[in-house]
Amino acid sequence: MPGIVGLITKIPRERAERELLQMVAALQHEPFYETGTWFDESLGLYLGWVIRKGSFSAGMPFCNERGDVVLVFSGEEYPEPGTARRLEERGHTLKPGGPSYLVHLYEEDAELFPAGLNGIFHGVVIDRARGTSTLFNDRYGMHRIYCHESEDSFYFAAEAKAILAVRPELRKLDARSLGEFVACGCVLGNRTLFDGIHLLPGASAWTFRNRSIERRKTYFDPSEWEQQTPLEPEAYYQELRHVLERNLPRYFNGHERIGVALTGGLDTRMIMAWRNAAPRSLPCYTFGSTFRDNQDVRVARQVSRACDQSHEVIAAGRDFLSRFPYYAERSVRLTDGCVDLTRAPDLYVSERARGIAPVKVVGTYSSELLSPAPAFKAKKPLDGLFAPEVSDGVRQATDTYAELRREHPVTVAAFRQSPWWHHGVLSLEQTQLTVRSPFLDNAFVRTVYRAPALPQDVRLRLIADGNSQLAAIPTDRGVGGHTGLFPAAVSRALLEFTYKAEYAYDYGMPQWLARIDHLAAPLHLERVFLGRHKPFHFRVWYRDALSQYVRDMLLDSRSLSRPYLERRSVEALVRGHLKGDRNYTSEIHKLLTLELQQRLFFDAQ
Repeated sequence: MPGIVGLITKIPRERAERELLQMVAALQHEPFYETGTWFDESLGLYLGWVIRKGSFSAGMPFCNERGDVVLVFSGEEYPEPGTARRLEERGHTLKPGGPSYLVHLYEEDAELFPAGLNGIFHGVVIDRARGTSTLFNDRYGMHRIYCHESEDSFYFAAEAKAILAVRPELRKLDARSLGEFVACGCVLGNRTLFDGIHLLPGASAWTFRNRSIERRKTYFDPSEWEQQTPLEPEAYYQELRHVLERNLPRYFNGHERIGVALTGGLDTRMIMAWRNAAPRSLPCYTFGSTFRDNQDVRVARQVSRACDQSHEVIAAGRDFLSRFPYYAERSVRLTDGCVDLTRAPDLYVSERARGIAPVKVVGTYSSELLSPAPAFKAKKPLDGLFAPEVSDGVRQATDTYAELRREHPVTVAAFRQSPWWHHGVLSLEQTQLTVRSPFLDNAFVRTVYRAPALPQDVRLRLIADGNSQLAAIPTDRGVGGHTGLFPAAVSRALLEFTYKAEYAYDYGMPQWLARIDHLAAPLHLERVFLGRHKPFHFRVWYRDALSQYVRDMLLDSRSLSRPYLERRSVEALVRGHLKGDRNYTSEIHKLLTLELQQRLFFDAQ
């Protein structure tokens, strides 16, 4: 994804510049990216960046009037209204749009910077008068910085592959991280899949002087928000409503066209209810199924029509399936192995969404924060599939996850599962367009920490207060207003049944049902259940359209020789799923992803 790369080093300038260019090239994924470099030999600092043309960070580097403060910034920041005007009144010269105002915020209070910033970002600020450079990121750690410290250099990059490009000896799989990825689908903490490469912790502001680290500062800790006094239910609702109404407009600023990834749920509907956009000014789109219009599409059409906005359906069908090997490999490569192949369609639909609008507003993080539920769990893999040492790592991951779940639920949602689990799909989508979510706004998250001891889901009330017409439309699961032929309870029960039936017929199909389904194959029962709620259907895709890809990848001699796998179990699993009388969709996801990780990052030299 677009971001910064660099090194702070004692090595000669010629070598440092060569390594910097290699790092920048590793992030040049698309023709619509722009690149740049900047360095200061006296500081031993060599900086590069990759941005999407026309995005918030266009025009780097940013400097103050004297040229002694320089900023390289990636991501977006959503300032308090009037920030630019206030700085101009104090005599600062700002470029129109973009983050040039951040240089002057640093000038006004270098010690506070970047604690007062609001958004998903990372960057470097160089203070030539002090002889320092500071590497920083957002408080959630969502816009990742991968780091590696060697004897003579400190490397940092938005993607691990940029560091691997100049330090190939780091292409070693971390055993603990492997266990966590198998169990949780992500690596926990500030570690990565790569032994020797770690993540800059969220809310970091690390200062360098004389080509080495002087201070590893953390400018924020979630305990600051955990210690707030809970509010009474009505006071909490009114404060949350005020924050949403006040801050939502920030996420629709800028000169680029903005679209909304509209679903049938409550999260994006809250945005539509309070945005009140001018007619036909806010294009909406929904990811659809190839079997039929799913509930997301049906409900999203009603919502967009009620708001007088255009609506399109983007489906991953034959074209996607015919190019699945390309999207599978590219998804793993672009995210440094942080997503499994369930996310390959996200890359495909993001390419098409960029054609509608280069900026996408989403409702992500709302459900996780307002009705805390884990985005992922630690799961034991299929018995006998992995070697014993992996099982040991899985047990350790399970213990780590259990410890994590004892933290404050909002801290878990915002500061743990968001940067560890959600980062993968966010980084994948950000390769194609800018993604914004008003629900990770600092003020919104801070307010959610003040929920009553027995909080209630306030989303329906927020929608009703913002737009009563939208509150009358039931969700894809039948929650909320009712306009159907049957009583609300009956409609909701029917939707819940079809939702769970689809899951049971796809990812969650038990083995006994898979055998029955195989016997009834000529009836094509999948046409009855699939596509009613979900847009992507991997069980039947792996069994049918993608069967040759699965066979070629997982029964290949290279794949079967991986030391962490049990060969016979893999062979039986693949053959059972392809025959159709077994369901190993989740296991195939994991095995394909692990194999692509190996080929792209660890086998390659």
